[in-house]
Amino acid sequence: MALSLCSAKSLIFLFILSAIPVAFIISLELAKPNTHVFYYHSSGFFRECAKWDDLNRRFIVSFLDGGVGEIRVPDDYSPGTVLQEATVVKDVDVAGNSSVGIVVDRPRNRLLVVNADVLGNKYSGLAAYDLSTWDRLFLTHLSGPNDEKSFADDVAVDAEGNAYITDAKTSKIWKVGKDGEFLSIIRSPLFIQKQWYKNLVALNGIVYHPDGFLIVIHTFTGNLYKIDLAKDDDVKLIKVTEGSLSFGDGLELLSPTKLVVAGNPSGRLVESSDGWETASVVAKFKGPAHRLATAATVKDGRAYLSHMVGMGYPKKKHVIVEAVFST
Repeated sequence: MALSLCSAKSLIFLFILSAIPVAFIISLELAKPNTHVFYYHSSGFFRECAKWDDLNRRFIVSFLDGGVGEIRVPDDYSPGTVLQEATVVKDVDVAGNSSVGIVVDRPRNRLLVVNADVLGNKYSGLAAYDLSTWDRLFLTHLSGPNDEKSFADDVAVDAEGNAYITDAKTSKIWKVGKDGEFLSIIRSPLFIQKQWYKNLVALNGIVYHPDGFLIVIHTFTGNLYKIDLAKDDDVKLIKVTEGSLSFGDGLELLSPTKLVVAGNPSGRLVESSDGWETASVVAKFKGPAHRLATAATVKDGRAYLSHMVGMGYPKKKHVIVEAVFST
């Protein structure tokens, strides 16, 4: 998931964006998309993550300026219709923090939301909200200004309801129990890269596999790791062939053997036939690169990529783009 507006990844993105001629951006915006796109109007320019809530027919999105919104998709939805975002969470006591990675915890009817300290004057944390009432169930502080520098980024939830939150700054994973109690930290020498600059944006997207392990990506290297929860959180590097996953961001399982990686380029499809001991990049998808794909979700068996940047004023139009992969 994306880091704060002052983070290394965002600075790199802004540098790239500044180098793209305005006329070229306009041409990209006017070009007819090759795949299905959900458009929605928002009150903010930056939306970090979107996940599909199939039970309630809506996308749930996190605000980089803090908060959560929903985009309902009506039964009679017509492709091309611009949907409307409605704010459902805006907590005063976490103002100043970004809402970044989110995950729908369907068995417990709740949404888990990662809070990240934008300017270092707040904290990293995890909040849980009831999907029906949007009441906050808990808020767990993971680190503060007096702790080691950290940046909570993305979250996955296991079958028991435990949450795992990546730290993109210091390459660790916090574990939080289903009721919000802090449990432990997962660390590994494999997470730390020899070159200091490769640790600027470290552990990022994370997913829970139904066979009982986590898959997590290291953004700057593109390394994928398998963390076996049944074996004392044993960490292994997944050997990936046939392509690079550098600058990978959000992750989503399309099936137990297929993983969608959002990032640069817009998306990559990774497949494993041996329980994620090894994997291959089997296909790619190129979407609107100037909008920056940051997260992936699955709707009706199809992969979609959410993009950080909204265009237009005063209404900002955002896109959630179907990723149709090709070799």
